[in-house]
Amino acid sequence: MPSPSPASLTVDLNALAANYRTLERVGGVPVHPVVKADAYGLGAERCAARLMREGARTFFVARTREGEVLRTALGPQPAIYVLDGCLAGRAGRLRAADLRPVLNTAEQLADWRAAGGGRCGLQIDTGMNRLGFRSEAAPEPFEGLDLVLSHLACADDPAEPMNARQRDAFALAAARYPGTVRSFANSGGIFLGPDYGFDASRPGICLYGGGPEGRPDARIRPVATLAAEVLQVREVPAGESVGYSRRFIAETPRRIATIAAGYADGVLRSYSPEGRVRVGGAVRPIAGQVSMDVCAVDVTGLEVAVGDPAELFGPNRMLDETAAAAGTVAWELLTSVGPRAVRTYVD
Repeated sequence: MPSPSPASLTVDLNALAANYRTLERVGGVPVHPVVKADAYGLGAERCAARLMREGARTFFVARTREGEVLRTALGPQPAIYVLDGCLAGRAGRLRAADLRPVLNTAEQLADWRAAGGGRCGLQIDTGMNRLGFRSEAAPEPFEGLDLVLSHLACADDPAEPMNARQRDAFALAAARYPGTVRSFANSGGIFLGPDYGFDASRPGICLYGGGPEGRPDARIRPVATLAAEVLQVREVPAGESVGYSRRFIAETPRRIATIAAGYADGVLRSYSPEGRVRVGGAVRPIAGQVSMDVCAVDVTGLEVAVGDPAELFGPNRMLDETAAAAGTVAWELLTSVGPRAVRTYVD
């Protein structure tokens, strides 16, 4: 039997549950978790099952296939909405798996009705111009509609005036559908105030450890830890370089640890040269270009040995800080963790 990979992704389901309870408390309305993209790379089946234990009964995925997998894992109890809606030829699959499409166009609505219809959602575009009916083109109420939603474009910036414009536009549009559940706030929206909550929130990144404003937030616990072993430690003389393209040249003698995680494991190549890794009890800089399988870290002055753990992100190197150093966001960082990193769950 092959030995485990020296890179690992540990998912703390207790922290996930704590974040769920925090978001429910802050928002003041039921939380309907977004578990698309395999729960942002952390494992939709395990994450959703734990969230069901906490009381979640409605989930959102992006793709029909994601919904089918989740239905098999969770059984018949929860409502599962598919944000793509009813794509051409998918109505039969949606109905067979008891999935509820979030209808985005008149064509999707017609296809859903032609297949027999059933319970579904409706998305109203309030200014993001991504998915959904424009307010003036939204359909009249129809049988089977039990959810109306929209999506905030700038919720991570509380000072952005567009947030209030979208909120008011959604309130006006949703009033056309009395008796339906109104869902508006995403992760950031939950923290904008009670007038953004409506009937149910749809958080994603804050469940999984990212802050509502793209930076660490003390109210949100870290859920994922990406770690890897030290493969080798070497002394690099002054004047010599480390890694591809000589991006790092030692001005003085340096001690360099090679870590068993690279961009195939989710350590983005853009993490060079601003990246930091916690190893040997300290946060130290990546030295040179991240490779496919490894990265090098300057551990000069530290007691570091082969086999020691290095934390790329986690409780000692926060997810949002790591993402910022890579010039990206927590969403991309989590979903970029490759399948080679062995998943371990703490429950």
